Amino acid sequence: MSLLALDTSSLACSVAVQLGDDIVVRHEEQAREHTRLLVPMISGLLQETGLSLHDLDAIVLGNGPGSFIGMRIAASVAQGLAFGAGIPIVPVSSMLAVAARVSAECDAGDVVVCQDAHMNEVYLGLYTVDDAGLPVTLGEERLHDQSPIPELRDDAGRFIAAGFGWQRYPALHEANAPYLLATSEVLHPSARYLLPAGRALLASGAAVSPQEVTPAYVRQTVAQKPPRARP
Repeated sequence: MSLLALDTSSLACSVAVQLGDDIVVRHEEQAREHTRLLVPMISGLLQETGLSLHDLDAIVLGNGPGSFIGMRIAASVAQGLAFGAGIPIVPVSSMLAVAARVSAECDAGDVVVCQDAHMNEVYLGLYTVDDAGLPVTLGEERLHDQSPIPELRDDAGRFIAAGFGWQRYPALHEANAPYLLATSEVLHPSARYLLPAGRALLASGAAVSPQEVTPAYVRQTVAQKPPRARP
């Protein structure tokens, strides 16, 4: 199976190509450089692997939640490439990719990922590993403020924390530290860790046409304000 994976939902601009069992990756963390970096990174990896877009079975898209502009950049590029090559897109949660990396590097079964959603909130997702060794979401990814997370409080010592949201909002980490097993240094999605979920979803028939891609914004508008705290 040949796949191209990409994610620009965070500070990281991340691209990976899988050809059989071989995976090559380019990953750079530079603010506001995704538009400049993404297409040359894709071209470089395809050239390195000797693949053309028409050789790919699908494009695996890191579909957020995360930066609104970043998600739109990746989605637009993926849609254009997939449409031109006549191949489908497999949307995968960008936060699930963070959990997948933590699970692979730390041999961890349960991960709680928080990414910066601005407005003093985070995008929150909880993940466990299924029988196939792939991370799956426990409930829906959602917005959360800087208060204790109920699932952590109810099951203390189960989850490893990952994602930039914990670093961005120290009060969030302080409120939940008593319930965490550990805190990982993994902050941003890597396209490499989109690939296992992407392969499984493609095999299950979960790919979509380029026209059907909808970024997982979670917060549906940047104009939406969180509710005011009661005095």
